Amino acid sequence: MGFAIVLAAVLIAGAAGAVFAQRRSRARAAADPDGPGALADLSELDAEAEANRWLLRLGGSLVPPDAPTWATAGEAAGRALTDASECHRAARVQLAKARTAAEYAEVTRTARRGLGHVRTAREALGVAPETPAVAGGNSLAGEAVSGSVGVNGPKPALI
Repeated sequence: MGFAIVLAAVLIAGAAGAVFAQRRSRARAAADPDGPGALADLSELDAEAEANRWLLRLGGSLVPPDAPTWATAGEAAGRALTDASECHRAARVQLAKARTAAEYAEVTRTARRGLGHVRTAREALGVAPETPAVAGGNSLAGEAVSGSVGVNGPKPALI
């Protein structure tokens, strides 16, 4: 009977310690989301999903919303777009080889670095930075819109 009580006490203490360690780890990741171990704390599946999300976001950012503007890019914007494309290619290669959470975290860092290059290119071109999409799929969050007819039908225009 005494053995069972001691065993129960040890199991309870171990469970409490595990809960404390997990909460501490989450609090540290929340305090510094870009910290060195933030993505490594994710499970492999979560890290893979996060890496895929950032890679898709980078790929979508490389599609020019206004091709004539991007075609006449200056040297600084052209270099930034080239760097972003190189980051995209490197992240795709890394993702194909990744098997651990740390490797997926490296894919995420590479994709985010590419998004930084896209941001630099947009600033050099004088193009407004991307706005986050809202519920209806409209990416013009909170901006006034007037309708105009484009080649593919009605198209919102900023006023």
